[in-house]
Amino acid sequence: MKALICEEPGRLALISRPEPKRGEGEVLVRIRHVGICGTDFHIFGGKHPFLEYPRVMGHELSGTVEEAPEGSALKAGDAVYIVPYLSCGTCQACRIGLTNACCNIKVLGVHTDGGMAELISVPAQNVIPADGIPLDDAAMIEFLAIGAHGVKRGGITARDRVLVTGSGPIGMSAIIFAKARGAHVTVMDTREDRLAFAQSGLAADAVLFADQEAETNAANQTNNDWFDVVIDATGAAPPIERGFGFLAHGARYVLLSVVRQDIRFSDPEFHKREATLIASRNAQPDDFAEVVAQMRSGRVPTRALNTHRGSLSDGVQLFQDWSRPEAGVIKAIIDL
Repeated sequence: MKALICEEPGRLALISRPEPKRGEGEVLVRIRHVGICGTDFHIFGGKHPFLEYPRVMGHELSGTVEEAPEGSALKAGDAVYIVPYLSCGTCQACRIGLTNACCNIKVLGVHTDGGMAELISVPAQNVIPADGIPLDDAAMIEFLAIGAHGVKRGGITARDRVLVTGSGPIGMSAIIFAKARGAHVTVMDTREDRLAFAQSGLAADAVLFADQEAETNAANQTNNDWFDVVIDATGAAPPIERGFGFLAHGARYVLLSVVRQDIRFSDPEFHKREATLIASRNAQPDDFAEVVAQMRSGRVPTRALNTHRGSLSDGVQLFQDWSRPEAGVIKAIIDL
């Protein structure tokens, strides 16, 4: 079968490798669409902290069942999406239901080879019927679930003023699900095109350009009350640290981003506000279900999000093209 492999940072190759055999309790899936995300670009650029090369990337996956275990509710030809977090089921985190934070987690395309290939065999519990969601849309469920999980972790309600910092795809997913809960959503970024899309395409209520005037403008927008929830999706330490200054008293700060560096903040200011700092990692089954429900309701503008498409055979060149900021990629999908 064909597979697109990242041999080392900056070098991709389209290779031929043996088709996988379905393991016990696994489902063999023929991949139809692969969403490309920041993690893939970080792997390609050599910036991912938890990865060994060579690696077949791809964790935003949809496809059709090729072969399922005897007695499974799935059958050959079923349209499915894949939850890419392979959890052990026995560790302390799994025992309390935090399979998204499993102590021994393996994420497809990161810790183990992923789905940028024609076939993949994965545990049956990670293969979910698409239930009528088009397969190209189903390839976007995983990244949207990350935003849905962060919104859930933040306990966002219609009473909240929410600031989303960073309006890449993960930030956009947080905007979508915060708006679905009725919150007033402000978006902050350094890219005016992303801020414009947040308002025109995602119905954000207000925007802030992340310049030296952002704090003054935020204070004016909120009548000096600041934000009940701040969600960081920037993926960089300086804006994460800056985000603490936008917290209202009693606010929650949700970190969708994960960075290598230590994060520093003023403890007196944090305590004065009696704020809460919340990590948000991956997503859980109910977050995936929430994405599907919101897709069905029409609240997820999938056509607007999916800005770029291409084939696996063109993947080597496409990664070069799509990794450039001027390409304007929001969500790119590789079709097989």
